[in-house]
Amino acid sequence: MQPSQPIVKDLVLLGGGHSHAIVLRMWGMKPLPGVRLTLITERVDTPYSGMLPGHIAGFYTHDECHIDLRRLANFAQAQLYIDRAIAIDLEKQQVICANRPHVAFDILSIDIGSTPAISVPGAAEYAIPAKPVAKLLEYWEALCQDPNDMTIAVVGGGAGGVELSLAMQANLQRLHHPEVHLFHHGAELMREYHPTARRKLAEVLNQRGIHVHLQESVCKVEPQKVICECGLQVECHKTFWVTQADSPQWLKNSGCDIDARGFIQVNDYLQSVSHPHIFAAGDIASMVNYTRPKAGVFAVRQGKPLFENLQRFLTGKPLQPYKPQKKYLSLIGTGDGQAIASRGSFTSNPHRLLWRTKDWIDRRFMERFQTLPTMGSEENSPSPPLSPSSPPPMRCAGCGSKVSSTVLELVLSRIPQQTNELKDIVIGLDAPDDAAVLQIPAGQLLVQTIDYFRALIADPYVFGQISANHCLSDIFAMGALPHSALAIATIPYAAPAKVEETLYQLLSGAVKVLNQADSPLIGGHTTEGAELGFGLSCNGLAYPDKLLRKSGMQPGQVLILTKALGTGTLFAADMRSLAKGRWIDDAVKSMLQSNQAAATCLSQHGATACTDVTGFGLLGHLMEMVRASEVAVELQLPAIPILDGARETVEQGIVSSIQPENLRASRYIANLEQVHHPNYPLLFDPQTSGGLLAAIPHEQVENCLNMLKILGYAQSRAIGCVVPQVSAELPIMMVD
Repeated sequence: MQPSQPIVKDLVLLGGGHSHAIVLRMWGMKPLPGVRLTLITERVDTPYSGMLPGHIAGFYTHDECHIDLRRLANFAQAQLYIDRAIAIDLEKQQVICANRPHVAFDILSIDIGSTPAISVPGAAEYAIPAKPVAKLLEYWEALCQDPNDMTIAVVGGGAGGVELSLAMQANLQRLHHPEVHLFHHGAELMREYHPTARRKLAEVLNQRGIHVHLQESVCKVEPQKVICECGLQVECHKTFWVTQADSPQWLKNSGCDIDARGFIQVNDYLQSVSHPHIFAAGDIASMVNYTRPKAGVFAVRQGKPLFENLQRFLTGKPLQPYKPQKKYLSLIGTGDGQAIASRGSFTSNPHRLLWRTKDWIDRRFMERFQTLPTMGSEENSPSPPLSPSSPPPMRCAGCGSKVSSTVLELVLSRIPQQTNELKDIVIGLDAPDDAAVLQIPAGQLLVQTIDYFRALIADPYVFGQISANHCLSDIFAMGALPHSALAIATIPYAAPAKVEETLYQLLSGAVKVLNQADSPLIGGHTTEGAELGFGLSCNGLAYPDKLLRKSGMQPGQVLILTKALGTGTLFAADMRSLAKGRWIDDAVKSMLQSNQAAATCLSQHGATACTDVTGFGLLGHLMEMVRASEVAVELQLPAIPILDGARETVEQGIVSSIQPENLRASRYIANLEQVHHPNYPLLFDPQTSGGLLAAIPHEQVENCLNMLKILGYAQSRAIGCVVPQVSAELPIMMVD
């Protein structure tokens, strides 16, 4: 069989701005075979700037005004890396991130937006910048819960500051009597607009009772005070900073040609004037031949030409110029269900019909990302591969499918490994041989386990961490300490440099977890295949009297579950583009949490039986314990912790492919009338890197749960109790 087109180029999208959202949608409709697309973004959802003031005014929910980048990346078959860029290495062609290995690129596109310039003493500590929006909304939501009247200061008299002032005042005055002060260093607000528009907005601000302080330069911000150069001081509860746009310092030091304000200079093709393989769009880009304000309308218009030029550059075709419009219609919301229209010298009075028009336009734009074309539709067809005249080579099977020794050596040389000083490893990766050799200490038992599965998330670094946590959990559940591990990996077909990059990201994630568990990687096997897969064979050591088994449950004990359920249904929904990005984020956070500290805690509180909850679901693994211990269990359905979104997805009938097989365990339930409880279907949900399920003495429960939560296992719950066996055939009783 011919494999799919091997990966030969890496296109990295840095930032989840409007232009890149459009690129992702268009890429999903017209992918370019042979190109691996990667999105690096700090958050899984990105706000649509056109609806943000309306959201603050209370007209839109979070989901209505945010683009779900995880769902969009899945549609585009792109890798999604949730992280923050801190530098670019132009020589090595790498994006340097804060919390992960460097990300290599052949072509880089940057759309990270801008942030307000903050140089006033105290502003960084006590003012809330308008960007990043997620932090702004976090503060705003907390502010809306405050039952008291308050005074708010907004610094910055551009369109953003004016709209923010109106939206905040409109929302707060429904329950409070807010006082809003708007500070601007200039003589007029919104200098980028026509004088008629400025006059209209000034009238609205005056009518609404917002205090406008013109020609007042803020020189200092204190915890609850704004101080101006002229001596004016205004007491305020919160200060919001909406000043002139700025770029991050790391970009200014990147080596790309930038303008006086630090933005990347691009030509008419949205291509860096100094580095042709780098593109930029949105607020972070500065077109050398055009001067336009930092407005979302341009980022939206740049999306399509950016997509086309990225694909043209990759395929060696001539680029097409983009010419930004000189005049454009602005619909400025006034926060009260009205809007003002402005285009050139024309400006309307505030009107509800204009707000409805703006609302229709904005919702229509967002609909493009909420309703994506189905796979296989006519509009969703791939472009020709990068080298249509050279079909993919036939790939060998057997040992001929192994990743080359050169690539493997390069990867292993890049990954920091633990030293072998305290381990009984006779032969490991420090002196590779045909096999690893271990010395088992006297008086201890060797505990071994193996697991392997295909990638469930399009980030090999995160997938490597999840897999390692999953594989090590069997060691922890047995009361053993990790000793060492062997890896087995399947890497998608690609050019050697791309195979190296994938394997490096994957093993970096796995080794990070293994090093934290003091369990060095001592060998393994790699092969090429159609899709990414990974697993570990883990070795552990245990003293015979410390070994925990499934057969140790005793009547009177309480069952403790250390993590919430739901990963199976959530990722089944994610595959169908029906899961919200933040649900998957929460699930990933849970899967990235090691069970090691929980295992130690459970042991310290007298656990006599333990297992990890994985592929057979909670009930399947619980039944293994019940049957081995010859006891029965009363299970408290409402107490079982569930991941956000999991109830919603199972209610839609979205379950894992092995859920039907897991349902066979229901024959052991004495009272099946409880099937209508919303938690019931999740008893059979297969978990990846799930929590530990342990039986501990009743008197230890409160202290154990308190300690687990201190250790970071916030979802830990007592979910049932062990009782004497009455019926070996129906040992589970569900209690509502």
